[in-house]
Amino acid sequence: MALETTLILFKPDAIEKNLTGKVLTRFQDAGFVIRGIKMMQLDDTILREHYAHVSDKPFFPEIVAFMSRTPVIALALEGEDVISRVRDLLGPTNSKAAAPGTVRGDFGEDMMTNVCHASDSTEAAAAEIRRFFKAGEIFGY
Repeated sequence: MALETTLILFKPDAIEKNLTGKVLTRFQDAGFVIRGIKMMQLDDTILREHYAHVSDKPFFPEIVAFMSRTPVIALALEGEDVISRVRDLLGPTNSKAAAPGTVRGDFGEDMMTNVCHASDSTEAAAAEIRRFFKAGEIFGY
């Protein structure tokens, strides 16, 4: 097992439904440690960078509108194999296909309204943490 840090974004549906505490508790109960956490309003610049891989898709404007609807909570979470384990806790991206007991199975609605974004690789996690956290905003103890 490798000690990793991943990025989680609590999406607008999680904020609006007041689910952040419940989901964060699941992460902490799994043994993961918070290394950084903050609420922020995402603008077009950061959304275009974060979703560059789908910026040419017809649904891209819908993603931008959804992700800027409310502030989000960015979370840097550390643990053994945290990237794959968090993705298992969340369930598939499409909440309709997520099993009960997973975050998306319990609280999500569809492909976009699915509570959280989570990094999918160590490379993505490193880039995403740099994107959402400034130097000095990630802590160890």
